[in-house]
Amino acid sequence: MSLVFAAPAPVTVPVAGGGEFPVHRIYCVGRNYAEHAQEMGFTGREPPFFFMKPADAIVQVADGQTGSIPYPTLTKNLHHEVELVVAIGQGGAGIKAADAARHIFGYAVGLDMTRRDLQNEMKKQGRPWCIGKAYDHSAPIGPIHRAAATGELARGAITLSVNGAVKQKGDLSELIWNVAETIEYLSAAWTLQPGDLIFTGTPAGVGAVVAGDTMEAQIAGLGSLRVAVV
Repeated sequence: MSLVFAAPAPVTVPVAGGGEFPVHRIYCVGRNYAEHAQEMGFTGREPPFFFMKPADAIVQVADGQTGSIPYPTLTKNLHHEVELVVAIGQGGAGIKAADAARHIFGYAVGLDMTRRDLQNEMKKQGRPWCIGKAYDHSAPIGPIHRAAATGELARGAITLSVNGAVKQKGDLSELIWNVAETIEYLSAAWTLQPGDLIFTGTPAGVGAVVAGDTMEAQIAGLGSLRVAVV
């Protein structure tokens, strides 16, 4: 096969302890904490829904380092959303929640950065809001920790601070649809593949950041993710 131009380098995320995780797709779960759903104007345990980000939206940040993202174009309201990220190591379709754990390679701390004004405008018009979610540099992520080392993450603190002030605070046990249930729903719609990442939703307290701000996202057992907006 003769390529008409050089293929882009594969997108990877470092694995704690060594190795690189090749990213296939990025799936995101919307409104998956009750208080966040309420702050966005919704209530109740609604069926989960999903959106996607391109694999090259990933911004790798090593343990102990401060990564950076540019303040994106077109927006005046850039929001932070801290999320548990699930890395799929074994693919499949129609996966049952009871079997979901064996498909998980590991977990990471991630940020679902959002151009909120653009997202809200698309919602008003009844149009897809990819422009608010699926843009360049919108998915900072820390190293993936193997599930064999962490165990199944069903509870534990999840927080985000901006310039040292806590803005988001919750617990993984507060997920409306837990990780196993999310995998069941997601794999009913798409065949999951090794290399897929699932951003599982954010707790309440999302808000704006500006150039010069530094975010620190933390999840118990996974360490922290520091990202500066430049």
